[in-house]
Amino acid sequence: MKKIFLILLSISCSQMAFANNPMFGTDTQNSMTLYAGQGTGSGSLFKLVDPFLWDFEPMTVFMLQYSQPTEVFRLPSRINLSFVQNFGYHRDHGLSFMAVGISWDIAVINWNGFYLGAGIGPYMRDSRDRYVESRLVFGEKFFIGKNITDRWRAELFTLHFSNGDFTEINHGFNYTGLAINYSF
Repeated sequence: MKKIFLILLSISCSQMAFANNPMFGTDTQNSMTLYAGQGTGSGSLFKLVDPFLWDFEPMTVFMLQYSQPTEVFRLPSRINLSFVQNFGYHRDHGLSFMAVGISWDIAVINWNGFYLGAGIGPYMRDSRDRYVESRLVFGEKFFIGKNITDRWRAELFTLHFSNGDFTEINHGFNYTGLAINYSF
């Protein structure tokens, strides 16, 4: 496992140390991204990376995100302001919520127009429910993006919201979906 991590780290550093930020177009300083995702069941953060654990639920999330480019340890990244709307329907109607948050996404691999990354940040929800008892949650995201043109990108993502076991009830929310990004 250590060898794989070191190989990925060396590839990403060699490709990106002095390259443009793959999550933004040439000479752009802003981007807007629209995320649309399907609920993949409550549970831990590990559900993000193991599709065999996904249990599709009657839940849909939309997230509008404004971003600006930055760097974290010389890796291209973006700082985000996000507005989230989760729609629970049928038996999960009571799980609907709105949230606002900030997050940081880092592109760890940038290769031939594709990029792979992860993000994390705090969000404040407007309600409590049977999945997560607190209004403060943390969002963790993994994504694979593709530069379509200089201004447009598409990303496949998985997203997890939970409160890190700060309260007794913390089942978490998990989603997978597609995002469209425009840089300006």
